[in-house]
Amino acid sequence: MMLQQILNGIASGAVYALFALGFSLIFGVQRILNLAHGGVFMAGAFVSFYAVDTGVPFPLAILLAMVVAGLVSVLIDLIAIQPLRRRSHDIEYAAIVSTLGIDMMLISVAQQVSNTQVLRFPFGTFPIQFFTIFGLRISLLQLVIFAAVIVLTGGLGWYLNKTSFGRQIRAVAENPSTASLLGVSPSAVYLQTFFIAGALAGLTGVLIGLSFNSIHFLMGEPYMLKAFVVVVIGGLGSLTGAVAASLLLGVLQALAVAYLPTGVPDMLIFAILFLVLLVQPNGLFGAAGMAARVGRK
Repeated sequence: MMLQQILNGIASGAVYALFALGFSLIFGVQRILNLAHGGVFMAGAFVSFYAVDTGVPFPLAILLAMVVAGLVSVLIDLIAIQPLRRRSHDIEYAAIVSTLGIDMMLISVAQQVSNTQVLRFPFGTFPIQFFTIFGLRISLLQLVIFAAVIVLTGGLGWYLNKTSFGRQIRAVAENPSTASLLGVSPSAVYLQTFFIAGALAGLTGVLIGLSFNSIHFLMGEPYMLKAFVVVVIGGLGSLTGAVAASLLLGVLQALAVAYLPTGVPDMLIFAILFLVLLVQPNGLFGAAGMAARVGRK
């Protein structure tokens, strides 16, 4: 029973990791908290639902959701972040207010589009299959989630560390002014990181919508809160920390739900957050340099 709960927790944590990776990437490169990330997550789920509902094959709907979510994220940078950056280099607090406003707008649009209804994928959108491995029951969807996390986390690490574009991202993360003198465009790098983060959020929205067969205009907010907890525990800007903390959070939450009274799981998560901040303010995988955090795998 406990091993089954741990497996379920790892599956939940894997989904948190996809969402938190983008949130952490943006902070690692730009030092801002993008509070519209939950809205982008929700937008990806909405796009996938309406695409499937109009007859688009599900794999193509996933790709479409990632692209649209990435473009929405790019628009957030163009509309809410870059105008602030042109006026000042210290935009941390202004970016919080600005992206929160964008998030409220995205929620409002989704509320009007869905008429406040819960949307559900048509039956048969994704096969409902279960396998028994070493006595543990695992669904096909969970296997897909595990594979997606491994491939995308590994791919993102390779991209940041082994490609010229990735080196540009790490250079801008360390010092935008110096990177600019070397011919790197910080604005282009910021757009690139927002697109990657948005695409990951969009994919997460699809997977969550599919897991619970429930898509609604407020679905991104609980995951935004969890992502914040994850990146603080893992270390703001640390991609490795985001993945590790996500898996830890997922397992602890699954065990707490199974064995502790209602209400205790959420209290436990925030108690852990408090203890980490008390003992290790930079998070479990905190690093001194921005490039070290972004480039860390």
